Amino acid sequence: MLYGVDIFCGAGGLSLGAEMAGIQIAFAVEKDINAAATYRYNHRNIPIICDDIHNVDPLAHIPHINNDDQLIVFGGPPCQGFSLSNTMTRNMQNPNNSLFEEFVRFVSALQPGWFLFENVEGFLRFENGQLRDKVKKCFEDLGYTVNDTLLTASNYGVPQHRSRFIMVGNRNGILFQFPAPIAKVYTVDDAISDLPELDNGQQEDTLPYRIPLSEASEYAKLMRHGSRKAKQNYVSRNADYVIERYKYIKQGQNWQAIPEDLMKNYKDRRQCHSGIYKRLEANKPSVVISNYRKNMLIHPFQDRGLSVREAARLQSFPDNFIFKGSLMHIQQQIGNAVPPMLGNAIFQKIQNYVNPI
Repeated sequence: MLYGVDIFCGAGGLSLGAEMAGIQIAFAVEKDINAAATYRYNHRNIPIICDDIHNVDPLAHIPHINNDDQLIVFGGPPCQGFSLSNTMTRNMQNPNNSLFEEFVRFVSALQPGWFLFENVEGFLRFENGQLRDKVKKCFEDLGYTVNDTLLTASNYGVPQHRSRFIMVGNRNGILFQFPAPIAKVYTVDDAISDLPELDNGQQEDTLPYRIPLSEASEYAKLMRHGSRKAKQNYVSRNADYVIERYKYIKQGQNWQAIPEDLMKNYKDRRQCHSGIYKRLEANKPSVVISNYRKNMLIHPFQDRGLSVREAARLQSFPDNFIFKGSLMHIQQQIGNAVPPMLGNAIFQKIQNYVNPI
């Protein structure tokens, strides 16, 4: 049995992926009370420590394991400071950027057989790659053989073009080989076409699916996970003038399709990010689901933002996974998460090394 310790666990996307791969989670750490509440609700048998990680002694919480090679530490320090979209604090003055040292501390204290360190794509190029080199050397100095890469979620069963930086190491001298992409690529339509039609600002806890399970896509069948109805059909309410803008945007287009006279509250339209007012394309994987409310990502066919359940589907969270907190906090949890299906692909490959068939 491979046991896991999930730090900076958020809502629990990586833990869910690990559990899908047969890993038993020993404990998790998360500072944010809303994300911790979500984790606790969906992983009821896993102890979660809701505290600043600086205050957590890993040795005080790890259960006795006969073989340290059967332990894996995984997680991703808060990534806002590393994100390519963050032009204000992409430097080491951002305190979030030094939290990788806490990850190294956990690995040093627990001496697990394996670790998995993940972060946003921007981590690889942060400080011209110097931070990535520093983190890698920290693990190598602890005796780990390390490999890293960028993985795109849509290559591993997630209906979203989302790249994550992944670093994997082990103490057995194995140069980890990352999983090969799968052949099947799922689209936005595969992900959400069976979910309820909704209006701007609609807040429905439970609604029937639009079509029976037998008619749902392969991906939707997987995501329903035994659920009989769609839950958390919550859509942010946008102002009428925002909805009016949506009407001009076709699939794949963004704010540039909006008539100039409807964008007068922007001092300079040219400063708009390309991801603002983006209508998703039904026949392709989604763009990145980060803070989809602030970016005002648009449903492919309906003039509204995405619902919580739609965004969760695009992140590969199953329908029986329930998020806790206010709508704003839930949206942030979904946007911050590692897609469980991406995590599962990596953990399955690690399991093949630990327990070869």
